[in-house]
Formats: sequence, structure tokens, C-alpha cells
Amino acid sequence: MATLYHQVWITAPAAKVYEAISTAEGLSNWWGKHTASETDGGLVLEHDPGPEHGVVKLKVLQLVPDKRIEWECVSTHPTSSPASAWTGTHFSFAISEKDQIAVLDFRHSGWDDNSEYLGFCNFGWGVALQKLQQWCESH
Repeated sequence: MATLYHQVWITAPAAKVYEAISTAEGLSNWWGKHTASETDGGLVLEHDPGPEHGVVKLKVLQLVPDKRIEWECVSTHPTSSPASAWTGTHFSFAISEKDQIAVLDFRHSGWDDNSEYLGFCNFGWGVALQKLQQWCESH
């Protein structure tokens, strides 16, 4: 299984970065509109990138204030969508502070090594995390 990995240094407090990742409102500021719903299985964040992909559902597995966030993708998607490779994968955001800079270690794990979407999604996460960095540093 493959893991996508990015490390981003953000000139903002760890609390700001955590806030931007841990809630639907925070995610909506830099990634795209998200909603949150409480289900029998716990908190689920939802994002709708368009009808060709279907709604992405991310079950929140862990929230450690200002330190760590973990999700599991619990939705399924058409095989023509890059999101189809996300089903069952895990996303972790570990946040630490170094000299007043938040260091974000992001991992998206559980990928099929042969997925045709591995490189595409790795690049997409780089772009998305750059938007997170820009939002946290400018607000």
C-alpha cells in the first residue's frame, strides 16, 4: 500500500491550522464547501466536488486539539473519478510548532500502489495544502 506524504511549514499558530482542518467551516475556507453531520458512526464531513465524482464522505476518526486530525473516506465513487481510489483510505494531519511556525505533516495512506490516480491525487494534495498555507497565513 502506498502513502502520499507532504510536509508544509505554515507561518501561523498550530491552533489556526487545526481550526482550518478540523471543522467543515474551516475546510470550506481553503478546500471547498464542506458540511458536517453526526451519524450513528460518528462525525462525517462531506464535500461535493461535482456530479462526475459524487459526494466525498470523510469519517472523523480522531481530533486532538492543535495536534492531530484523522479521517477515513467512507464513500464510494465512479471508477472514472480519482475519488474512487480514496474509499477506505486514511488521511492524517499531524501538527507541531517550531519557532512559531506550524509544521503540518500530512499523510494519505492505504493507496493501491498501482492506482492510476496516485500521482494525480498527490499533486492535487500539494495544491490544496498550499491553499491551506496561504489561508492560514493571510487570515
